[in-house]
Amino acid sequence: MRAVLVDAGPLVALLHKGDREHERCVQIAQKIRDPLATVWPVLGEAMYLLGFSWEAQDALWAMLDAGDVLLLPLERTDISRMRQLMWKYRDLPMDLADAALVRVAEREGIRYVFTIDREDFAGYRPDKLGHFRILS
Repeated sequence: MRAVLVDAGPLVALLHKGDREHERCVQIAQKIRDPLATVWPVLGEAMYLLGFSWEAQDALWAMLDAGDVLLLPLERTDISRMRQLMWKYRDLPMDLADAALVRVAEREGIRYVFTIDREDFAGYRPDKLGHFRILS
């Protein structure tokens, strides 16, 4: 699948002009040509972080509704791998959203990730992909 996985940080920064990463994330997003994709745990994290503004949360819903960000499914068969990933990277520690993104990357063969969390994603090694190509 041709896509760029997007983490919660850039989603929040794109929608919140007061975020210190806003301008940089807007510039990066304008250069991305493949579809943006994410998973439910990332959406939950972003909604939580945007909890200060119903308008920002609604804008995130609108991005999903318009297809500007694709929501990739997580299946029951992904659970054991996500658990393994969180165990493997427990020293970071890896959170559920990151485990879900890494698992979907493995399953779908997606190498690109749009994240502010460069340090963690630089250390993750998705099976059969080597390392992520980080857009940050």
